[in-house]
Amino acid sequence: MHIREMLADAERTGAPSFSFEYFPPKTTQGVQNLYDRMERMNNFGPKFIDITWGAGGRIAELTCEMVVQAQTYLGLETCMHLTCTDMGEEKVNDALRKAYKAGCTNILALRGDPPREKEKWEAAEGGFRYARDLVQHIRKSYHEHFDIGVAGYPEGCDDNKDEDLLLDHLKEKVDAGATFIVTQMFYDADNFVRWVGKVRARGISVPIIPGIMPIATYASFLRRANHMNCKIPDDWMQRLEPVKNDDVAVRDIGKTLVAELCRKILAAGIHHLHFYTMNLAQATRMVLEELDWMPSPDRPVKQALPWKRSLGLGRQVEDVRPIFWRNRNKSYVARTQDWDEFPNGRWGDSRSPAFGELDAYGIGLTGTNEQNRQKWGEPTCIRDIATLFVRYLNKEIEYLPWSEAPVAEEADVIKDYLLDLNKRGLITVNSQPAVNGVKSTHPIHGWGPSKGYVYQKAYLELLVSPEVYPEIKKRIENHPDLTYHAVTKSGMLETNAPSDAPNAVTWGVFPGKEIVQPTIVERISFLAWKDEAFQLGSDWARCYEADTPSRLLLEDIMKSWYLVNIVNNDFHQGETLYEVLKDLQEPNLDKVPQPPATNGEVANGVEAST
Repeated sequence: MHIREMLADAERTGAPSFSFEYFPPKTTQGVQNLYDRMERMNNFGPKFIDITWGAGGRIAELTCEMVVQAQTYLGLETCMHLTCTDMGEEKVNDALRKAYKAGCTNILALRGDPPREKEKWEAAEGGFRYARDLVQHIRKSYHEHFDIGVAGYPEGCDDNKDEDLLLDHLKEKVDAGATFIVTQMFYDADNFVRWVGKVRARGISVPIIPGIMPIATYASFLRRANHMNCKIPDDWMQRLEPVKNDDVAVRDIGKTLVAELCRKILAAGIHHLHFYTMNLAQATRMVLEELDWMPSPDRPVKQALPWKRSLGLGRQVEDVRPIFWRNRNKSYVARTQDWDEFPNGRWGDSRSPAFGELDAYGIGLTGTNEQNRQKWGEPTCIRDIATLFVRYLNKEIEYLPWSEAPVAEEADVIKDYLLDLNKRGLITVNSQPAVNGVKSTHPIHGWGPSKGYVYQKAYLELLVSPEVYPEIKKRIENHPDLTYHAVTKSGMLETNAPSDAPNAVTWGVFPGKEIVQPTIVERISFLAWKDEAFQLGSDWARCYEADTPSRLLLEDIMKSWYLVNIVNNDFHQGETLYEVLKDLQEPNLDKVPQPPATNGEVANGVEAST
């Protein structure tokens, strides 16, 4: 979606509208941590994010990689910065191709700062001298595909303080094809409002997005303001100086000052704010809370579908997914990345989906062996694993091998059932409660357009031992509303589903639309998920040394247990699914596995034969 369309929507609705800027970190671990933070901060409700351009070499490549990850795997609407610094035309074209293939539709075109080793800015050989030249090139090469933003300078830039000349340059950039303006950071609201008036007087009518820098610490506040030659109002210094050595007090006063700045900007007719996060969450979140812009039960972050849509090229029309990847969005996107169409026809013939291999990005267990041992401990019996899942449901830990995100809010509805199952050794890896026609605006279950209604069948997926499975199977098959699939790692599948056709477990009814069925249970995709689910368990086992109790326990579970999914097709009676499992219990909760006996050792009290 183009940024100018988002801004027009903000102006029309009057709803809070803001965006976040991030920059490429220097280390691999820093990049991974930033992806996690970007995903969490997306829950704040930004309309889009942008990623700064690192001129030259690996950092420039990293910007492109981050745009791909943000668009394709995180589902974040992303604007890519692109500068002229150290960029010949061939490099510019390569960056634009990567952005295009990532599904990115927004570029912020900048001249860029000179490299640190150079005092003055110089154009690269065969490159572009001015931002307007870059704008013209993008517009000529990609026509209307990209919305193109350019920089505005309410307080001048490093090498030019002539306001009138800078406004001339801004007009040239807009005339060349720019469609929105993002300003450098500032703290003087009155000067910004004056500058906007001069911009409009020049005949520049495109939207203006003010750049806002939250205050994290006193030192960083001064450093960034001085670096940008940014004027700090006297009363700001009077309020911050006395508490400069108290970071908590600085952030508390800073959130108030920045929020006051934002209110003045909004009162002047601006409808969208752009926050320079510096890859940090706390200071930005505090400003949004002060503005009362953070999501709440009355103002939730609205999703078009009950799962996070990928914004990769060609995937924007995808509207059907199997429920099995509910907690592993990035893995599903990676394994379906080469599919040629979404979604019509994909589930018409369930034997045709070409799920990708298990070694693509985002599929295997993340983190080092040591990190995973620290997260999940060293389980020695099934009760330890059950306790780990109970801790996850109680939100004491954020992740499990089968869940790359914290437990969903809607699990609170069935939390007592899930806790009970896990305490009895029936390990739940996925679930959803029954929902019977709640409004699409519901803060927890709602999705899709307003004035609609959404429905869900109760769904449960769990790992069960071969001792417990036969009784589960018997009970399910005696209940007319329940269908199931059960499979072992070796691929032995059992089911009572009447056909291989998809079974819709989530659907929505909206004015003027056909019924939307975005989440399904389906046999072939379950078998593809089976491979991944058991692989994740095996990866977890390999976090421990060979023949240790933890490794033996996890390897045995992966080798002999069943992965079972159950659907209650009567969406009016969600509790029925859990009633069927009542009183069932894993008989070996406290048994500690022993390493296999070798020649000369004693197995179960009997000397092994030689």
